[in-house]
Amino acid sequence: MKKDLPPNVVEDIYVAIVLESDSPTNRNWNVYLINQKEEPIKNVLISSKGYGLKNEREVKTSVLRHFIGDVGAKEFAQVEAIDEQVFGLTNEYLLSYYIGGTIYDKKFIFLPESIVDTNLIRIPIINKPGILIGI
Repeated sequence: MKKDLPPNVVEDIYVAIVLESDSPTNRNWNVYLINQKEEPIKNVLISSKGYGLKNEREVKTSVLRHFIGDVGAKEFAQVEAIDEQVFGLTNEYLLSYYIGGTIYDKKFIFLPESIVDTNLIRIPIINKPGILIGI
């Protein structure tokens, strides 16, 4: 059954955790979806959750669901704010969208402790420092 479905490969779509502002007392981070395609993506839905060990205890965050709508070609959309307290967890984003009548989906995973200053790069289109998944 599943083997009979065509392989809808997700390309040129990324999820980034971006450092919005940095002060001595506070750092603000947001999660973005980036569409590097030459065409828009429609009916974008993203669910997010965090899980893992913190202080030797199993931790799970709530599952959040975000309907983004349409994201134009070479554009981005903010998904959610993210707190530094969950950077030690696995942060998972499940993306679904349409191009034409075809649905695409992909899971993006930020591993524990991957969101650190040494991994920051300049995020395309947004032009701010952050961590990019999907390459």
